[in-house]
Amino acid sequence: MAINNPYAMYQNNSVNTSTPGELTLMLYNGCLKFIHQAKKALEQGNIEEKNIATQKAQAIVNELMVTLDRSVPISENMTVLYEFVNHRLIEGNIKNDNKMYDEAAEIITEFRDTWKQVIQINRSKQYANMDGI
Repeated sequence: MAINNPYAMYQNNSVNTSTPGELTLMLYNGCLKFIHQAKKALEQGNIEEKNIATQKAQAIVNELMVTLDRSVPISENMTVLYEFVNHRLIEGNIKNDNKMYDEAAEIITEFRDTWKQVIQINRSKQYANMDGI
């Protein structure tokens, strides 16, 4: 299948050439994007778009939960937080409550920002080790 749209080509290439850590960061960013879309749709009274965006955010949260490394002790705590985020998304969708979307976005933002720092630290270490080669 040929992709003629340059932006779509860029997105496809960035996903195919990204590290697992960068892909996780993309998931966090995508989740936040869909939460913001759901909030905007709710404010505009577009219930169908709110529901679609919420379901996309939930799908990303579910993917993040499924891909957790269960051998790492912190994954249990992360699972609880992901379940809370998912519950907030469901409640925000059912009750048309932007505060619940805000709570979900706050937790995902913290995860994203922490993950971004981890990637930056790992890159710094990787390049520091390359200096010694």
